[in-house]
Amino acid sequence: MNRRGFLYAGAATAAAMSARSYGRILGANDRVGIGVIGLGRRGTIVGGAFLEDKRAHIVAVCDIYDAQTNAFLSRLPKDYPPPHTSVAYQDLLAHADVDAVLISTPDHLHVTMATKALEAGKHVYLEKPTLHRWEDRAILTAAEKHKQVLQCGMQQRSGAHYLQAKQSIFAEKKLGQVLFARAVWHNFPWQQRFVPDAPKPPGLDWQLFLGPAPRVPYQTVRYSSWRYFPDYGAGLLADIMTHWIDVAQWMLDDAHPQNATAVGGIYRLHDQRQNPDTVSAIVQYKTWNFNFESSVLSIRNDHPSVFFEGTEGTLDLSRDGFTYTPNQGTASEVSSTESLERAHTRNFMDAIVSAQPVNAPLNAGLEASLPVQMALRSYWSHKTVSQAQLG
Repeated sequence: MNRRGFLYAGAATAAAMSARSYGRILGANDRVGIGVIGLGRRGTIVGGAFLEDKRAHIVAVCDIYDAQTNAFLSRLPKDYPPPHTSVAYQDLLAHADVDAVLISTPDHLHVTMATKALEAGKHVYLEKPTLHRWEDRAILTAAEKHKQVLQCGMQQRSGAHYLQAKQSIFAEKKLGQVLFARAVWHNFPWQQRFVPDAPKPPGLDWQLFLGPAPRVPYQTVRYSSWRYFPDYGAGLLADIMTHWIDVAQWMLDDAHPQNATAVGGIYRLHDQRQNPDTVSAIVQYKTWNFNFESSVLSIRNDHPSVFFEGTEGTLDLSRDGFTYTPNQGTASEVSSTESLERAHTRNFMDAIVSAQPVNAPLNAGLEASLPVQMALRSYWSHKTVSQAQLG
């Protein structure tokens, strides 16, 4: 069962396992109880990865919309022991059999939920960590106080070929001095939908969705396409750039951005969105530049990647492998079909069960968020922004 299979076609492989076979894996009391908060697209994909780990058992799920909850439950294996269900995430955290939580809600809810989960003694798998500088301090304080396992959703850090590139290309300095890291990723159909307005479904708790965001009346587009709005997410700069700039900073051992400039706009999709449908950003480091471009529009982009340009060669690094091309010599390729979500959730489970280090600790997530915060400030202010200006 791969992640697409769970998301679109159900969990066919896991469905063959009976409740009795689940009990034989480690014993019902020996498995890690997982609670999933937020049952949309990412919750379904990453939740599917947890389903494939025999040490994990999804014991509780939570969503503010009953239709989302029912859809998630319908994809579970036929004989899977039914998890607790709740609307408020606080109710999920109150369950003693929840050892760890996956937080896959809209971005503006992440820090509040993560800090409460840590305070409740739960381990946390957190998608994008923060959008604002003040959130960094809040989650750092909670993490330092409560000492639970916290994995950020930078799943590239668990990919075998990414680790191979780090060790065989960058550790050996085969690219010479890297001057540019160019990151491109386009064409996101789920972010280019026209969403007609409709009455709020009776089973959707709009106030819980808003959380700390400004109080506004319900709109279907705000719920269904929350990435369109800066109150709930930061569009392409947070959703996409976070991943690629994390790869660049990790490979180059440099998480100290100096300045950021971002430009773009709503060039075509005038559909109530406020975040840009197309954006470019440049982040300057001491000795290299990170160049990012992304559009939700249907630009042909079969190979989204980070392309490193050095004085002695180039490296094209993507989720399905990499191509290393030295200035002198023959190019070499490495291919991968590994599920990064599966590798990353496995690493999270290793940390809980065997005290192994997580591949994407909180500091890595915050380091990836910093240049994104700078680029966001630049985009909205129409000025170049330095790290010092964030406060």
